[in-house]
Amino acid sequence: MMANKKSNDKSELNKVPFATRVRPYLIVAPSLIITIGIMVPFAMAIWYSLTNYSFKLPNHKFIGLTNWVNMLGDPSFWGAVKISLLYGVISTVIEMLIGLGVAILLNNLNNGLSKVLRVLLVFPLMIAPVTATIVWQLMLNSSVGIVEKLLNIFGVYNFPWAAAPGTALLTVILIDVWINTAFIILLVLAGLQSLPKSPFESALIDGGSAWFNFTNLTLPMLKPSLYIALLFRFMAALQEYAVIFALTKGGPGDSLMSLSLTAYQKGFKFQKFGGAIPYILVLWLLINIAAKRIVNLQRSAQKQAAGLEE
Repeated sequence: MMANKKSNDKSELNKVPFATRVRPYLIVAPSLIITIGIMVPFAMAIWYSLTNYSFKLPNHKFIGLTNWVNMLGDPSFWGAVKISLLYGVISTVIEMLIGLGVAILLNNLNNGLSKVLRVLLVFPLMIAPVTATIVWQLMLNSSVGIVEKLLNIFGVYNFPWAAAPGTALLTVILIDVWINTAFIILLVLAGLQSLPKSPFESALIDGGSAWFNFTNLTLPMLKPSLYIALLFRFMAALQEYAVIFALTKGGPGDSLMSLSLTAYQKGFKFQKFGGAIPYILVLWLLINIAAKRIVNLQRSAQKQAAGLEE
């Protein structure tokens, strides 16, 4: 009986078209390839962090946790963590606030000026970060820079900008905000335009103020879009490299040596590839922790906006 059942199952399976049988494997294949493409380099990075691998040496050997111990005992590592977090948090907060405000303004205008501004605001995203940084270097130049000339009107002369450790972080954040705020504006504006109209019409009939509508209607329903914008922008800000390197290469001194720049310097300048990888893995860990937290908040906000969670 069992043998007959198995033979019947095989005969039924043979009747199924080949394309139908392989379809599940074809559906899974792309995700499997992507997973392998991610996990193999990640596993190799962990392995190389436990070796003395260098571009100068043809062979490398296993040295255990030496690179990790050296990194954790190096004061420059903790300074790099601080710079990366400060840069990521401050630039992202400023961009989120400005992006939210400008998006609400553009959404409320709904006229020809709004359409023109939407096109103009996209321009910074079309410029490579290195190119934008070079342009800002010229604009901030103490001799010919237009920003310096504007400050002269208010009695401020020879502002140090990136030339002083105390203002270098402010300068790179300023450039980052100019480049990436448009990204936040576009995402938030898309979220605003997807909100249902009926709650706002009911609030208007009941005489709700603009602040009441924003805090009780717009903001709660917009939170999922805000968290998505926050996720992408904060992840990118934590690993920012191009703006800092193009402006000061981590200087003055080591005032802007983030985790990305420190890893680059150790890996390519000092040829200590095995010693550089732990910095990148720590950066990955920070990004992973932040991303998981933001994703959880986004899911919770999405449920609240849909009325599925109190």
